[in-house]
Amino acid sequence: MSNNTPDTPQPTAPATAVTRIPVAGTAGTEPYEVLVGRRLLGELAGLVGPEAQRVAVLHPEALADTGEVLREDLAAQGYEAITVQLPNGEEAKTAEVAAYCWKALGQTGFTRTDVLVGVGGGAVTDVAGFVAASWLRGVRWIAVPTTVLGMVDAAVGGKTGINTAEGKNLVGAFHPPAGVLCDLAALDSLGTHDYVSGLAEVIKAGFIADPAILDLIEGDPEGARTPAGPHTAELIERSIRVKADVVSGDLKEAGPREVLNYGHTLAHAIEKNERYNWRHGAAVSVGMVFAAELGRIAGRLDEATAARHRRVLEAVGLPVTYRGDQWPRLLETMKVDKKSRGDLLRFVVLEGIGRPALLEGPDPAMLLAAHAEIAA
Repeated sequence: MSNNTPDTPQPTAPATAVTRIPVAGTAGTEPYEVLVGRRLLGELAGLVGPEAQRVAVLHPEALADTGEVLREDLAAQGYEAITVQLPNGEEAKTAEVAAYCWKALGQTGFTRTDVLVGVGGGAVTDVAGFVAASWLRGVRWIAVPTTVLGMVDAAVGGKTGINTAEGKNLVGAFHPPAGVLCDLAALDSLGTHDYVSGLAEVIKAGFIADPAILDLIEGDPEGARTPAGPHTAELIERSIRVKADVVSGDLKEAGPREVLNYGHTLAHAIEKNERYNWRHGAAVSVGMVFAAELGRIAGRLDEATAARHRRVLEAVGLPVTYRGDQWPRLLETMKVDKKSRGDLLRFVVLEGIGRPALLEGPDPAMLLAAHAEIAA
């Protein structure tokens, strides 16, 4: 997450046209909506609802001003509102930070009718959702993502979690939010590297389900690199719809939802190897190139589509290579990835654009050959 603080929102300002993307409830969960537009924070109290007495706004240090604005607005509407400040980025996703949040909720007297709000990037919404899932075995929470990554991926779908020394997101829960507010104004002052990093998840959505996303980016890669671009809202809405469609049918990753992990098996290993100093999107970018080459080597994917991965990602400034001498460490980390089954490595690959599939237990020689294609 960037240390640049987005423009402080004005919750009481009238919203612009709002796109509402439904996410169906499954496995006993309630359906909810993802709202996309500008000046949406006035919608927050409506999502909190009349039953709640207390609201905790969890925010990173970089968004202290934004957290306080939300707290003041909620307090003005009669809620007992507090803020809980978290570290920036992946440093927030630890058991120690979760315990700090639990302590704050306990001291405030949080009950099952009270509500958490997670405002920030994907790391904040991940930990906010996990704290909500674990406090009193589950309380309602609302996601207010402020990054591209948070809007199109982390805040939608109900996968919450924290990291451990052994890997990323190994501890967590499926706990969908009561609603998601994607206020595009938050992106206007996001740092370029953070904005571009989030595009990796947008491009992933294009490859696994919606090729129109790829066409929009290829038609104007410079425009895609900035929130001021002509297709920003469409790219984000299309990406959210891809994820919403998938998770509506498979909340707990029992089957179809696994396609959303395209590129993530290697990506999570890279992130751990870099001690989470790499942005998630940068790692996913390299991971997608690896997965595309693995699919090509396995005879699943044509060469032109594999090459298109590299071309689209490079066009917006995302990395497509990683240190070649790290393969033994990456391979060991992938073996404990949550997508593995016993000693069986499993990868999402493509059989064409919009045609994801699983590749289980690939020959080690295939893995090595795919890695050679991304080795710097």
